[in-house]
Amino acid sequence: MFELQVERSSDRVAVVFENTQLTYRQLNQRANQLAYHLRNLGVGSEVLVGICLERSLEMIVGLLAILKAGGAYVPLDPTYPSERLAFVLQDTQTSVILTTASLLKSLPAHGAQVVCLDSGWEVLSQNSQENLVCEVTPDNLIYIIYTSGSTGHPKGVTIPHRGIYNQLQWRQTTFELTEADKVLQNISLSFDPSVWQIFWPLCFGAQLVLARPGGHQDPAYLVNLISEQQITVIALVPSMLRVLLEQKGIENCQTLRHITCGGEALPIKLIEHFFSKLNLDNVLHNCYGPTEASIDATFWKCQHGTNYLIAPIGRPIANTQIYILDEDLQPVGIGELGELHIGGAGLACGYFKRPDLTREKFIPNPFSKEPGAQLYKTGDLARYLDDGNIEYVGRLDSQVKIRSFRIELGEVEAVLAQHPAVQQSVVVAREDVIGDKYLVAYVVLDRNRAAITDEVRRFLKQRLPDYMMPSGFVILEALPMTPNGKLDRRALPEPAQIRQELEETFVAPRDEVELQLAKIWQKVLSVHPVGIRDNFFSLGGHSLVAVRVLAQVEKAFKKNLPVSTLLQNPTIEQLAVILRQSELMNSWSYLVPLQPRGSKPPLFLCQGIGIYQPLITYLDSEQPVYGLLSDDEQGKPVKLDRLEEVAFNYIKEIRTLQPEGPYLLGGHSFGGVIAFEMAQQLISQGQKVALLVLLDTFLPGTTKAIPMDKRFSLHLNHFLQIGPTYLVEYVMEKFSKTYGKFALKHKFFRIKTLEHLVRQAAYYRTVVKYAKHYVPQVYLDRIILFMASEKSVQVEPELGWTKLVAGELESHEIPGNHFGILKEPNVRLLAEKLQVSIDRGLTSSRQ
Repeated sequence: MFELQVERSSDRVAVVFENTQLTYRQLNQRANQLAYHLRNLGVGSEVLVGICLERSLEMIVGLLAILKAGGAYVPLDPTYPSERLAFVLQDTQTSVILTTASLLKSLPAHGAQVVCLDSGWEVLSQNSQENLVCEVTPDNLIYIIYTSGSTGHPKGVTIPHRGIYNQLQWRQTTFELTEADKVLQNISLSFDPSVWQIFWPLCFGAQLVLARPGGHQDPAYLVNLISEQQITVIALVPSMLRVLLEQKGIENCQTLRHITCGGEALPIKLIEHFFSKLNLDNVLHNCYGPTEASIDATFWKCQHGTNYLIAPIGRPIANTQIYILDEDLQPVGIGELGELHIGGAGLACGYFKRPDLTREKFIPNPFSKEPGAQLYKTGDLARYLDDGNIEYVGRLDSQVKIRSFRIELGEVEAVLAQHPAVQQSVVVAREDVIGDKYLVAYVVLDRNRAAITDEVRRFLKQRLPDYMMPSGFVILEALPMTPNGKLDRRALPEPAQIRQELEETFVAPRDEVELQLAKIWQKVLSVHPVGIRDNFFSLGGHSLVAVRVLAQVEKAFKKNLPVSTLLQNPTIEQLAVILRQSELMNSWSYLVPLQPRGSKPPLFLCQGIGIYQPLITYLDSEQPVYGLLSDDEQGKPVKLDRLEEVAFNYIKEIRTLQPEGPYLLGGHSFGGVIAFEMAQQLISQGQKVALLVLLDTFLPGTTKAIPMDKRFSLHLNHFLQIGPTYLVEYVMEKFSKTYGKFALKHKFFRIKTLEHLVRQAAYYRTVVKYAKHYVPQVYLDRIILFMASEKSVQVEPELGWTKLVAGELESHEIPGNHFGILKEPNVRLLAEKLQVSIDRGLTSSRQ
């Protein structure tokens, strides 16, 4: 289906990720190159391939390549605990794993062959770009997704191609994507709605837009992305929809024409709130379907003014049958409760290596004359309404859904029982506020062993994904029992708001910022007291609670922080640092935080913001990065006459943030020259410079223009390889070079007035003036130099720096041109080598 669409839409954009994109032809060619490599590694029909990737272009290339080679993919979420990933790898015995160099550390020990899609792409790109011969049948597996299991281990659901084919055809027939549509991919590969998000647009000519990693948890980011990218199709759980509707700018999301809501109960009040906020009719749909039914099995179009309290799950999708049966597998009457059974084209093949469970849940279909037809026993209680729609009522067993995540309470209890100090335990789901369900663990400890709540919590966190972590822990002397010796769930006490035990390391707030944050956490989390080193998520927080916390932070501090800030700085102590730095930023005229979080000394990059963003994405998450802007980058008149003065002012700024070394300095193009002078001045002041990195920086006065005939030949080759798009990109890049600062898309579209063109010319004059009067001195320490492989000027060896470095000059060549080394895919290699240089420089400075 995808390859047929490539023939129809070869030059249209297929997938967009932040500032990069691929056309249908480019995506198909890259997937083919990887698929041939996978074939050489033995991937074919029914061969399982692990895919451990964050949301990226490589993720899409990897999925398509696995299917083209004939294999089935197994998602390995890099955020999951190592023990859970180890179980999946052991259970599936995957022979090949697709990942990146930076995520290798996320994987436990295994025996699979690893293919790195970033560092290894140069080799992969040598393979053929032509389509492979596909020998897969509709009954072959397309993926295995692991869901929570009642035995204490997750279970793998095996899905064939026919189920996904039926799902996509139903969606296209019912909702009809067009080439103008843009589908947002915001769901993890470990959950099956991601499948339609990815393959529906790619099989029918629409555009797939990928949210950045972690962006699916940030409502403010999602609202901005929907508005900026003009998204038309999205999937949301009701709890996230509720939060999005309260975000600033939600009224600008009028391009949405199809929203799939599912995974948990959808209150009618929330539907009415949606209509009041966006006033979009025939857009919102409530869908229901377990993983075993190839995503969605029923749907209902949300309407105004119904008499329901909770939205029904509607009627079956195409080629799907729904039966509500009693214990004797007989249909129940209208309004009567029964277990919901699903039949039809979407059924899974069963559970991987679990024949007993497969026979228990996938039973012969007594209502079908088709040989081998089956029904899936969902375990869901449901009933028919008078109008023919189906109402979901609850579960027959201990399975729950929280924020669309399917959780077997027995699995959490089984892991709890493994802790040596836990004698008995029970886990329940509570819903004190409608639509806000959470887990509570009731634990009886072995009196002969010492344990505290936080110790047990850490034990669980090493073995369970975050969505399965209990929000509350209650320590009991004994579990309440009924007279006949069974657990009395109704007698379980409500979680106390007072923490039963405190860590020995508990630290109370030390100043007004930390005190205000503690009060906010106590109020939102209903936990008292809260120490500044308590982890937000260990206290029961999750991404949606984080939104409420940050809303209170904005009121108290007048600072609008993204959810990712709290996700990456989950203690009051860390968050207070961010807020204090934010206050300091108000008085800084040059220094801008590009990535302020992290425990390492900051990296300061001269002259730019946007061009460094792709680089920062691939650096260590503990590496803070700050940009140093020039006057003209801020739209101010240039006040300084000499480059030495610029460096002197920059040093004053960075020492406000970091008073003492070791310092990490760098810059691209002329920004590298300024970083060079800053390093000289810092060393003369007795400070340590642990790193000086120059990104394709030429020593002033050492370049010459390439002769016109060679330049023409260079551009002609690019044009023949890339096509007409190259001319547009070349012209846009010429504009983007003016400041060496903003990302191309921002800068190009801002150049609309004569004022901007005049400012560009002024910047060039400033650079020429600085370079003309600057006399660089010999540098006694080490310089790291990254050079672009494609040269647009004639230059001396090592870009001229050999004559000025008395210490060590370490140079690396990066694929791409002057600006291309900071773009995908080349920027990944640059980031990898830069991180090694940073770590080595810091290690040396400590010795």
